[in-house]
Amino acid sequence: MKFILAKKEKMTRIFTEDGRAYAGTILLAEPITVTQVKTADGADKYSAIQVGVGTRRTKNISKAVLGHTKGKGYQAIKEFRLPGGGSEQFAVGSEINADTFAVGDVVQVSGITKGKGFAGVVKRHGFHGGPRSHGQKHTERSPGSIGGGGGRAGGRVAKGMKMAGRLGTDRVTVTNLKILVVDEKEGKIIVSGAVPGRRGSLLEVVSK
Repeated sequence: MKFILAKKEKMTRIFTEDGRAYAGTILLAEPITVTQVKTADGADKYSAIQVGVGTRRTKNISKAVLGHTKGKGYQAIKEFRLPGGGSEQFAVGSEINADTFAVGDVVQVSGITKGKGFAGVVKRHGFHGGPRSHGQKHTERSPGSIGGGGGRAGGRVAKGMKMAGRLGTDRVTVTNLKILVVDEKEGKIIVSGAVPGRRGSLLEVVSK
């Protein structure tokens, strides 16, 4: 199992040797440092690798976290579980770089989507809205009936009804993305297709 943390930069287009064009996303995969190794035989009872990436001021970090990371101020700390085991091959303090991946690897990318605030049903759920003629004035983008009365829900609004509300800031995983380019010198990876988040979002890249 291969894994790394990367920041989303921008999208681009990649041409292969056979002339095919692929839409791709450039990810900045800075070296990540192993901060803890968990094994199935140890106290944690499962196999996992905990890693830290980036830097930030230590005054903004709790003493518990600083003690755990030996005084190093990481921007983010993430854990990758290894269901099949194999965490023993990693050592605390070792680094994982972009070259852990190779062109052609199939990966999944997880991250937090863009936050879009409060949105109506047309934008949030793809409702068509009402007709634009025949007396309609203020209901072109309204949700329409939500139940109530003595209908199917018995005089109440049923749970799970699609309505207006917060849109975005959800954890999303995009699977079956192919590694198109690995730039070891610049620490960059280009994956096919689009990935969640805005520019600068921290993403988890995993290849099984």
